[in-house]
Amino acid sequence: MSTDAPALSPARALATAGRVLRQLRHDPRTVALLLIVPVLMITLLRYVFDSGPATFDAIGASLLGIFPLITMFLVTSIATLRERTSGTLERLLALPLGKGDLIAGYALAFGAVAVAQSLLATAMSVWVLGLDVVGSPWLLLLVALLDALLGTALGLFVSAFAASEFQAVQFMPAVIFPQLLLCGLFTPRDRMHPVLETLSDVLPMSYGVDGMNQVLAHTDVTAAFYRDVLVVAGCALLVLCLGAATLRRRTT
Repeated sequence: MSTDAPALSPARALATAGRVLRQLRHDPRTVALLLIVPVLMITLLRYVFDSGPATFDAIGASLLGIFPLITMFLVTSIATLRERTSGTLERLLALPLGKGDLIAGYALAFGAVAVAQSLLATAMSVWVLGLDVVGSPWLLLLVALLDALLGTALGLFVSAFAASEFQAVQFMPAVIFPQLLLCGLFTPRDRMHPVLETLSDVLPMSYGVDGMNQVLAHTDVTAAFYRDVLVVAGCALLVLCLGAATLRRRTT
């Protein structure tokens, strides 16, 4: 019976991250899903509203944070589950490698991908598609990156409760869709039913969308923007810790 390493080791986490990145490099379809699909979706949205650029300006920033969150959630949950169902995770945990090392390694690897994804999507939106942003585009990039990291954390967490890749995908309606409906994308949250507005206040995607809208409307960094960034980052860290606590060696 194996025992977990007693503490989080940066060297072990970096080694795990390197292994995951090497695997991704040999999976071009996953790389395309992570890097190209968000850019294509934002481009499609821009030309759907070709006759009304103001509409794209109104919702484009929000979707710039939502698309990375969704794609990172899908890929991370399926990739982690595949590690467990193939027996790779069990073999790794038989080594002097702790659950924290594994979760940190996955988070670093997919976090690196999230940086590239957010850079591409933000650059395409602002400098190619003409998204009109009052604040700094770098703040848009920051929120998009945090949303992608939140998607990574959620994917790592829910993978522990799925027995197959199909079940992992089934978590999307339960975890992502309610947040998508209540985040303020379709209607301002203060116009919702009070119960739904209260529920939206505890969902992290709401703060990701709010953060994007703060950059869209204000030249200066507002107190609300700081709040939004801290909430999204804090939720991502909390879910990563929960993911380490619930990580299982194998699927039963």
